[in-house]
Amino acid sequence: MTTVDLSPDQERGSARWQAVIELLSSMRFAISLLSVICIASVIGTVLKQNEPTNNYINQFGPFWAELFFALKLNTVYSAWWFLLILAFLVVSTSLCIARNTPKILVDLKNYKENIREQSLKAFHHKAEGHLNEAPEAAARRLGALLATGGWKVKLQARDTPAGQGWMLAAKAGAANKIGYIAAHSAIVLVCVGGLLDGDLMVRAQMWFGGKEIYSGGGLIADVPAQHRLSERNPAFRGNLLVAEDTASGTAILNQSNGILLQELPFVIELKKFIVEYYSTGMPKLFASDIVIHDKATGQKQEARVEVNHPASYKGINIYQSSFDDGGSHVTLQAVPMAAATRAFEVQGTIGSSTDLTNGSEKLSLEFTGLRVINVENMSASAGLSDAGVDVRKVDLRSAIDERLGAGHKTTQTKELRNVGPSVSYKLRDAAGQAREYNNYMLPVNAGDGIPVFLLGMRETPSEPFRYLRPPADENSELTGFIRLRAALETPALRERAVQRYARKAVDPKRPELTQQLADSAARSLGLFAGLEQVQGKQVSGLQALADFLESNVPEAERARAGEMFVRILNGALFELDAVAREQAGVKPLPTELAQPFMSQAVLALSDAPFYPAPMTFLLKDFQQVQASVFQVARAPGQSIVYLGCALLILGIFAMLYVRERRLWVWLSPEGQGARANLALSSNRKTLDVDREFDQLSARLLGRSETTP
Repeated sequence: MTTVDLSPDQERGSARWQAVIELLSSMRFAISLLSVICIASVIGTVLKQNEPTNNYINQFGPFWAELFFALKLNTVYSAWWFLLILAFLVVSTSLCIARNTPKILVDLKNYKENIREQSLKAFHHKAEGHLNEAPEAAARRLGALLATGGWKVKLQARDTPAGQGWMLAAKAGAANKIGYIAAHSAIVLVCVGGLLDGDLMVRAQMWFGGKEIYSGGGLIADVPAQHRLSERNPAFRGNLLVAEDTASGTAILNQSNGILLQELPFVIELKKFIVEYYSTGMPKLFASDIVIHDKATGQKQEARVEVNHPASYKGINIYQSSFDDGGSHVTLQAVPMAAATRAFEVQGTIGSSTDLTNGSEKLSLEFTGLRVINVENMSASAGLSDAGVDVRKVDLRSAIDERLGAGHKTTQTKELRNVGPSVSYKLRDAAGQAREYNNYMLPVNAGDGIPVFLLGMRETPSEPFRYLRPPADENSELTGFIRLRAALETPALRERAVQRYARKAVDPKRPELTQQLADSAARSLGLFAGLEQVQGKQVSGLQALADFLESNVPEAERARAGEMFVRILNGALFELDAVAREQAGVKPLPTELAQPFMSQAVLALSDAPFYPAPMTFLLKDFQQVQASVFQVARAPGQSIVYLGCALLILGIFAMLYVRERRLWVWLSPEGQGARANLALSSNRKTLDVDREFDQLSARLLGRSETTP
């Protein structure tokens, strides 16, 4: 015989190892890991993932953005700590399965027929009765009876002082324990599938394969090989933009600080992109007719990709993700905001830029977007929180309600309307600072009584567009407003307008009031034009009038004085428009348009100083080229996850709705028959168990004699 002596160090090491295994396989440890994963998943859902660094800084500020980057909250699902937690969860659940499965399997085979007679009397559900047949015959008859009800039965003969007795052991609902194994196995499968389909494979190639994230610019064809992943990459998920009548075979994998390029074993050619709309303007169908060209064999395969109906080729799924502009050609008309320069046209392609000169100032015009259809909710009752019905979920009316400066609101019922094409562009100065603009091609009737041009502007991409709303003139052009604004900045035209207004407004019988009214009108126009400093600051528009009244008129008289100032201002501006039209040789405004045009013009002139652009660019003509955005994915863990989900459903249903029951009947000799002691156990106490025991007692013993 061989004797093995363990040293104290070996014993302590073994104990520590067992303690670690005990911790990893414990339910509390697994539940803790699941809780952390759930919290991290909530963060990953709420916080946009893999966004550019500037987006986080603009939205949350430098401090929180730096904290997000340090904790990898901007890339939760590929963060090292998230993957480590998933790995620990897989290990913990696997150990739990390995630890308990043998016990469960043994228990499934065990009928526990060796239970003692006295133990049956300790059960909650128990009954006694007399049967008029020998114990063996009774045991076989009751066993056959239970077998017809789905029970698995085992008989055991025992010798007793009174003669031979029989123990009948039966069980049902064994799927409850199988459900435990299935549910825990499902967690392992889902986690393994998630690891395979996540960024783990991509990260592994970066850690061990020398691949690097690319943060530069230029053409895709010029990106070096160390930033490209092989066609044999086992798992990836990227985006592919293909314009109509073009093809591409390189997907882009967005990373937090750049991109990686994924080479595909095929090239996708977009023949046509199709988008259909409901009458409300909601998109009804996105579809792409494509041709897949195999790089190895040259084989061609036509396919249609729709939302929720992907195409598949060589194990790679092709999803319809979105759509974009594929390089549309646009013609813009540059309209000077103060008529100091002449209007001109400029042509370009979406995604390109061109250089402009504004006197000594050099600007860069960047064409950023074209939208042919803009179906918007134009009702005032939509509120600031309602979303528009176009693809971007932008409510134009709500955006207009956040316009620059003052303006009245009207109450309307909900109205969905296509307001026509729009163009987006950026004006970048020599220092590299840019503002983004979004202008609509056609004047829009926003419920203010006259069509207006919508000229949107924002300082940063994180801000919503703010809209200047100059009115359209009788020719549905911006010329009338630009002419009026230029006249407001011309002293000679202001003086002529003031004198004309004074002569028309004063009673001919009181000519001495003419000059007094002319002075008041000149003061109103001067304040409105921003020619005077009010309260030590340079202001213009309606705000200048308000500040002037606040500093020069007693509070009790401000309402009456303000009403008078506005009446004088409106009259002087009306005459200013007439004077400007006479000088330009243009007919006066039609009577029916005069009041709504001037009312909206006052608001737009008041807001115009906050539109910091020497000129605005209106969309004059365009030739649309559409592009489709595909998501291409190779997901080897998808089948594993589906299997795990199926096992999880089966396991949960088995554990919740299948009751494990065990039944024992002890049959001992009594006179010419047998004495029967019946007991039932279940893994959960419910009213159904009570009902089933009463039925079994009546069926097996011929009567129900439940012992309290």
